[in-house]
Amino acid sequence: MSRVMDRIRDNRAALLTGFFRVLLYLFLLVAFFFFMSINNPFLLHINRTMATTLLIYIVLSVMTHAVYGGYDVGRRKSKPVISSMIGAAVLTDAVTFVQVHIMNMHDEGTWFSTVLPDLLWLLACFVTQALMIILMVRVGNTLYFHLTPPRKCLLILSTPAAHDALHSKIGRYKLQWNITDTVLYNVPNLEEQIRDAEVVFLDRLPAHAEPTILGMCYRYGRDVLCLAQLSDIMLSNARTAIIDDALFLEMNNTRATFNQRLLKRAGDIFLSGLAILLTLPLMAVIAVAILLEDGHNPIFTQERLTLDGRAFRIRKFRTMTPDASVAPVQSSITTDDPRITKVGRVLRRWRLDELPQFFNIFIGEMSLVGPRPEMLSNIRQYKEELPDFVYRERMKAGLTGYAQIEGRYNTTPDDKLMMDLQYIEGFSVWLDIKLILRTFTVFTKKDSTQGFSGKQG
Repeated sequence: MSRVMDRIRDNRAALLTGFFRVLLYLFLLVAFFFFMSINNPFLLHINRTMATTLLIYIVLSVMTHAVYGGYDVGRRKSKPVISSMIGAAVLTDAVTFVQVHIMNMHDEGTWFSTVLPDLLWLLACFVTQALMIILMVRVGNTLYFHLTPPRKCLLILSTPAAHDALHSKIGRYKLQWNITDTVLYNVPNLEEQIRDAEVVFLDRLPAHAEPTILGMCYRYGRDVLCLAQLSDIMLSNARTAIIDDALFLEMNNTRATFNQRLLKRAGDIFLSGLAILLTLPLMAVIAVAILLEDGHNPIFTQERLTLDGRAFRIRKFRTMTPDASVAPVQSSITTDDPRITKVGRVLRRWRLDELPQFFNIFIGEMSLVGPRPEMLSNIRQYKEELPDFVYRERMKAGLTGYAQIEGRYNTTPDDKLMMDLQYIEGFSVWLDIKLILRTFTVFTKKDSTQGFSGKQG
């Protein structure tokens, strides 16, 4: 009976959030057309421009919200959902705004006479949409978690040493999951424990034990979350292949094709070149600010590792005092480290210290998207502790990627490795585009940003 009630409760929450989702997306569309029609009344009448604008807005909205995650209440904290949705709405509005004025250029003088006031109305649209997004996301998450209390979770560990780390990660999602029990994978009553849980979390278990435990979870219809390891990543993008009358999972252990590498390199050259041109005045201001603060070289260089284990010198704006900039802890210090300069704190908060890396990308030492280039001293240590770390060198080091977007300064090397390998195994040009667009979300969170907490925020 309780299972039936739980299903009814979940369906009710899904229906409610689905209604809010449709209502919010409809509001974003109506708000854009309302503000843009103030100086462009033709958008309120059925015509070619109106139809084209409507189609482009809907297509862009679907694409951008797919990239950023959309109205993902019940799964993510309110702040990340809000920042992602605002970013998607701003991008959709801006591109559609340009399209409207391009199509409206046939009337002499119209473009120049309306673009400035329309920019002000576009700003008003941004503000209105942002306020509505904040309201709907917070209300949606509050109602969702009111209707769906935390689900009972069982943690299955490989060793007792894994307890604290896994508890810490899942414990930040108190509104979603309630850890009711934690056991080792080889306890005698494991099947009974699985039967009594609603969700099962698996640590990185021994290869011989995981299939049996997954079978138990499948038998009792339990949701499972497995902490990823290399074998999981390898098969995550496998295709099914039927040979004779047997079903196989086909894993192509090949690197990116020639055409993919060509497109990736062309994109790196174009986008990094454009970024250099657009940010050159800002980089000049930053360099002068660093010089004025302590009079030393504003550029910090350090050897890092990239494709096939090749070393190169990465370029960054110096954020630490001159006598500390040679220390091997430049990228792993805490935010209150006294060696960070005043200018450096601002640069690190907004990731502006990374701007000189566009030169590394332009000349081919790095890529826009790829595994984060690690210091040589760290690489040697990681390879001793994690032999699989060498597989990161199958792709060129990148300015952004899964680990850079989702990770934090204190993310463990093992977790960063899994994210890097997921990118490498699932590489596509479209994935690069998605990660580049998602990179802008890092500016809305601090390095210490965690997952769900006990409070909705």
